[in-house]
Amino acid sequence: MDVTLEELYQDIILEHNRVPRNKCKLLSSTKFAQGYNPSCGDDITVFVEIKDDIIQKITFDGEGCAISQASASLMTEILMGKSKEEAFKIIDDICFTLSNPTAAATSDNPLEQYGEVMSLAGVRKFPMRIKCATLAWHAAKEAIS
Repeated sequence: MDVTLEELYQDIILEHNRVPRNKCKLLSSTKFAQGYNPSCGDDITVFVEIKDDIIQKITFDGEGCAISQASASLMTEILMGKSKEEAFKIIDDICFTLSNPTAAATSDNPLEQYGEVMSLAGVRKFPMRIKCATLAWHAAKEAIS
């Protein structure tokens, strides 16, 4: 990854951390799930409102590092309006690719289809940060189930 691309990705993470999208408790939620990472203290609750098998609204609340907050923000933008089946596929693609460095080494990198989520790819260089990046996604999967 060249320096310019890394800077762009860092800017995306910092922007989503500074101004997170959909960060609030969702009073109309039909389900919620909490994710907690004891190794760093990230604590995120994901709220979903599902109607007719479609995610009508998805929000998060909690505290954590810039990566966990940005990832949660990106997650809400991508999953909003998706069916449960679509959401599970997206979550699985993203968590697998972030957790497996060789998965993204192919020319068919699953993260590329998810736009700004590609900015999280850098965590693969730092195994301790992978949990930060995937915490909200795992909580979302539990909440949607």
